[in-house]
Amino acid sequence: MTAGQNIPAIAWRNLWRNRRRTLLTLASIIFGVFLAIMFTAMQDRNWHEMINLAARLGGGHVTIQHAEYQETPNLKKSIKDSSELVAIALTQPQTRKVTERVSSAVMMSTAAESFGAGLIAFDPTQEDVTTFSLLDPDALVEGKMFTSSNERGIILGQKLAENLDTYIGGRVVYTITDKDGELVSGMERLSGVIRTGAPQMDASLSLLTLGRLRDIVGYENDEATHIAVFIEDQRESGEVAANIGSSINAEDVTVLPWYTTQSDLAAFVAIKVGGTRFISAFIALLVAAGIFNTLFVSVMERMREFGILMALGFTPLGLFGLVMMESLWLAIVGLIGAALVTLGPYLYLASVGIDMSQLLADQGTMDVAGVAMSTTMKVGIFPESVTMIAIAALVATLLAGLYPAWRASTVEPVEAIKLV
Repeated sequence: MTAGQNIPAIAWRNLWRNRRRTLLTLASIIFGVFLAIMFTAMQDRNWHEMINLAARLGGGHVTIQHAEYQETPNLKKSIKDSSELVAIALTQPQTRKVTERVSSAVMMSTAAESFGAGLIAFDPTQEDVTTFSLLDPDALVEGKMFTSSNERGIILGQKLAENLDTYIGGRVVYTITDKDGELVSGMERLSGVIRTGAPQMDASLSLLTLGRLRDIVGYENDEATHIAVFIEDQRESGEVAANIGSSINAEDVTVLPWYTTQSDLAAFVAIKVGGTRFISAFIALLVAAGIFNTLFVSVMERMREFGILMALGFTPLGLFGLVMMESLWLAIVGLIGAALVTLGPYLYLASVGIDMSQLLADQGTMDVAGVAMSTTMKVGIFPESVTMIAIAALVATLLAGLYPAWRASTVEPVEAIKLV
């Protein structure tokens, strides 16, 4: 058996010649990978869920709307032939569901008060809790939810209902600008009160049925302000938007991913993701520095040994490979140890999580960009994130071993053998 074939076994034995130093180095790798996985897992799951919730409250993961609606949102900027656009969106393999909606600013009035609000009109026969989170029974504080597309009544956010000093069955007058730019009014009785968990939304949200609002503002049955497209994985929103856009010939229709229609949320998520990546990179740097120190000290202590190996026939490349193999062993054992250490806490946090309700309540906010934050912090990591962390740990460990390996390969046998 040649020396080259023995390098993995020799490198393994070399690691354990100083057991304490090797264990400390492995502990740093395990701890670093553990932190990177947990930080990333919290980020992946919580932002993923928040983006999905925002899509279910707004225009979906992908929104089809008038080309000018994003800049000047009003009922004049509508899209027609909505059923045809829905059919186009459904041709995409990633598409899970497509719904039509009308949204606008509105003035709400009762005998006691008047407040500005946002209005969403939807068809309850075409929606469910996976497309419209407000259909969750837990969101309904009192009253009842709509069941048909032309049902009369109005549903208000809990804080808005309190501000208007109204009650179930009470009259609510709403004033809105129709498709021709004229002010029109309608009157409905309060049929339900909902709570989203986001104070800003609870103070400004109102719901009507799609058929009822179309009659009020003069919309046709095939007309809406936007079409909400829901897909399986929000990370594919850009690709799906581009594919749908290329299939639509109308110049006055645009297709936008969620991060364009909800730019405030996208900016917040980007900042948080960037911060997590910076922390992970800093942890990787510290771990790499510890590995470098271990390998470098190990190499300097064995310079005489390397000189003897050179004299016995080892090549500079063989010594370089020997030290790099020690680095590789550290990475492999460290990653296996990290997997074992991380598994228990990860499974617990993925299923049970950490209750953050008291902390969020003390901060006085429960929402980000109008989207309610979950009060239970759970974890869930994307497979590609695990792969990225594993590759980063492997590369960092190997890079840390480059200089010590090069230093070992440059040893002069005659001079090194003289060392004591």
